[in-house]
Amino acid sequence: MKTECIGDYVKLKGKVYPCTISLAMDLIGGKWKAVILYHLKDAEKRYSELRKEVPNVTEMTLSLQLKQLEKDGLVWRKVYGKKPPIKVVYSLTDFGKTFIPVLETITSWGNQIVLEKGEFVNNSFYNVSGIQ
Repeated sequence: MKTECIGDYVKLKGKVYPCTISLAMDLIGGKWKAVILYHLKDAEKRYSELRKEVPNVTEMTLSLQLKQLEKDGLVWRKVYGKKPPIKVVYSLTDFGKTFIPVLETITSWGNQIVLEKGEFVNNSFYNVSGIQ
């Protein structure tokens, strides 16, 4: 039996996973979820602030990823006001904050890779829309 599982499978909110890694990756996996969480780790942000900080994500993808992160309990969406223009801010939930040490580890690892095998470049060096 796998040490990360007490049983053969794990279950969260009615969904069954083969292991805890699969469960965790369902919550934070994909190209943008961890990036969004990273940008929310220090302070709450409005949607427009997130768009500026993550310029390569499409509006539809950002919106969908935020909804999924909210549904999974990692992000909290707070609406101020009852009619337009309203203010909406996103922040990490207490559960989302438990992911911060993992984000910091991933950030350090990414920095190490760049220092050893790549280079940091200035925004003006590349057209931001061309960076993957």
